[in-house]
Amino acid sequence: MKTAYQYRLRPTKNQSAQMETWLELCRRQYNYRLWERFNWWDSNRCPINACPLVTSIAPLADQPEYYGQKRDLVQTKVKYPEYKEVYSDVLQDVVGRVKKTFERFIKGDSSGKRSGKPRYKPSSRYRSFTYPRMKVNCIVGKYINLPKIGGVKLILHRPIPDGFVIKTCTLVHKPDGWYVMLSLSDKTVPTVSPDINMEKTVGIDVGLKDFLVTSEGVVVPIPRFARRSEKRRKLLNKSLSRKRQKGTRRRQKAGKKLSKHYQKVARQRKDFHFKVAGQLLKQYDVIAYEALNIKGLCQNEVEQVDSRRRMGRIH
Repeated sequence: MKTAYQYRLRPTKNQSAQMETWLELCRRQYNYRLWERFNWWDSNRCPINACPLVTSIAPLADQPEYYGQKRDLVQTKVKYPEYKEVYSDVLQDVVGRVKKTFERFIKGDSSGKRSGKPRYKPSSRYRSFTYPRMKVNCIVGKYINLPKIGGVKLILHRPIPDGFVIKTCTLVHKPDGWYVMLSLSDKTVPTVSPDINMEKTVGIDVGLKDFLVTSEGVVVPIPRFARRSEKRRKLLNKSLSRKRQKGTRRRQKAGKKLSKHYQKVARQRKDFHFKVAGQLLKQYDVIAYEALNIKGLCQNEVEQVDSRRRMGRIH
């Protein structure tokens, strides 16, 4: 069984500055390794309708591969000494991220579905780095021991379950501070309790007008957190758009306020989902639901509105 726990970190000023430096160095390394793969991709392909017939064929460039890019990290540390301060496993995980995202673009995932073309990451889109291996007893009291960073204080709001082992550790920089995501694993299979009362059975129907409707007639309305805070969002967006010069502190402050606003709305939705699910689990032993394509329903609704608008029924 695998699960993940998230905890809030309380690093010191020096630790926070060190983690931000690591994050920026990892972002640059990610963009460089992605450029190497794009350079190979562009130099070894030619469109059929524009293939040159007179010029000689250029020799094929060597394809950057996972282990080759990992070995090249040694030369990176020699050329740029600041990379020596970053833990080696963290840098190797950056190469793994590039490998995964590029292979999904070229080959597709396990089901054959290809992703879009990877993009170079600006500072606003690269917000985490990962320790792929962690010691078993890395959490001591209220501190978590991170290699080359030291003991960082964390808010342990819930203990790690017995039998679970910490596999990976991801540090995420969110608008309100640093968080740690722990990937936990337990090889034992949990036993399912056979004491199920079939009389406590309910069916739920997820809709567009209401959040859900149960088979007993209970209607849970949509909370509309984003709509309620739309006025605040418009003010923050307007404040950000007025500060047109990028890179200034005033613009960074305005962007941080807007990010915190979106984070608050996301947390309100998540809290609402957990509370509704908790109420259903407390009342019923068996819950049946229909696997609906919500995105398809929304798309059909938009297409119907557009068609009626074109016909002149909606003004």
